[in-house]
Amino acid sequence: MKWIDHTIWWQVYPLGFCGAPIRTGDHSPAPRLRRLYNWLDYIIELGANGLLLGPVFESETHGYDTTDHYRIDARLGGDEEFDQLISRAHERGIKVLLDGVFSHVGYRHPLFQQALVEGRDSAAARLFDIDWEADGGPQPRVFEGHGGLVRLRHDAPETVVFVTDVINHWLDRGADGWRLDAAYSVPPQFWAKVLAGVREKHPDTWILGEVIHGDYPAFVSQSGVDSVTQYELWKAIWSSLKDENLYELDWSLKRHNKFLETFTPNTFIGNHDVTRIASQVDQQKAVVAAALLLLLGGIPSIYAGDEQGFTGVKADTVDGDDAVRPPFPPSPSELLPFGEPVFEAYEALIGIRRRNPWLVNARVDRLDLDDSQYRMCVYATDSDEFLVLHLEQGGRHVKVYRGEHDLLWSTYSWSGAIA
Repeated sequence: MKWIDHTIWWQVYPLGFCGAPIRTGDHSPAPRLRRLYNWLDYIIELGANGLLLGPVFESETHGYDTTDHYRIDARLGGDEEFDQLISRAHERGIKVLLDGVFSHVGYRHPLFQQALVEGRDSAAARLFDIDWEADGGPQPRVFEGHGGLVRLRHDAPETVVFVTDVINHWLDRGADGWRLDAAYSVPPQFWAKVLAGVREKHPDTWILGEVIHGDYPAFVSQSGVDSVTQYELWKAIWSSLKDENLYELDWSLKRHNKFLETFTPNTFIGNHDVTRIASQVDQQKAVVAAALLLLLGGIPSIYAGDEQGFTGVKADTVDGDDAVRPPFPPSPSELLPFGEPVFEAYEALIGIRRRNPWLVNARVDRLDLDDSQYRMCVYATDSDEFLVLHLEQGGRHVKVYRGEHDLLWSTYSWSGAIA
């Protein structure tokens, strides 16, 4: 088994987590990344062993409008803070994944500004997708209608070289892998060319592509990424629990079984772009969702705060992500006690996963399903080991068994359970 098969990611959006100003225009240098040092032991206590970072590179506002891929955002610190974070994480056996924004850059990116000044025949211009014939002068093509997000030109060899160099630069500095933001918006052939140059230097790195919908196995095959974000299962988990329609979950698990034949998906019930699971459903069902996340096949990532029962609703406004990207206290000791029962549940469920490492590639067979309950067998493909998960009361409770009768854990006995 590769190192990724044993990895459980704890995902952090650093600018929010560390309390950096997002939209004020204040880019005063401050070593805020150091706040994460205090949370590394917490990751281990939880049972995770991976730190999946959101964007940490110089940007205009929220991190996804990068202006320098080679520089740590001044609002977070600098090279010293990054190197220390990598070193301290690795000392604890924690892998670190970086977030690469290579679909687009921020409008004020120096190379884009240089392209506008020097014109379409310049070296800088070959990196960007610019409509040079537009009324009123050259206009960049932008990412999903966002005027401040300028598209890179993905059919240009120069862009392949640029992105390959950025990825290798930070892998050389100690990162263990990359999440490719908005990978779905970039031709898979581009990623294939980039990753060929990455794996030549770093054959053990792990590459995760953000893909929301579509043919996941085809994207993995054509792009060369190791995994993609399993949004289908994410939606099925919260939606089936919210509507108490366990047939939706069953349908998606059949699809999930097929995906696992080709690659191991990144599974999640929350991230920096979506409403918190405890706001989609109540706290009790959020713990049932955690059981599904941690006891089904896949490479799970836990969005920081979900394991404490954090709530937050994403809104379609300029500041609509703020509620799901809040600042965290300087250390775990300052967390409020209300999240302790949820943390306890996560610890127990991660403990079961750690004792059953075959779960990373496990498949699911339906045993019983009706309007109120779903009993499934989660089984190993290379041995006779299996667990039975029994969702009851429309998904309000879950029981976890080894075999048919050995009860390992249940929301009925969980300290935060609601009858």
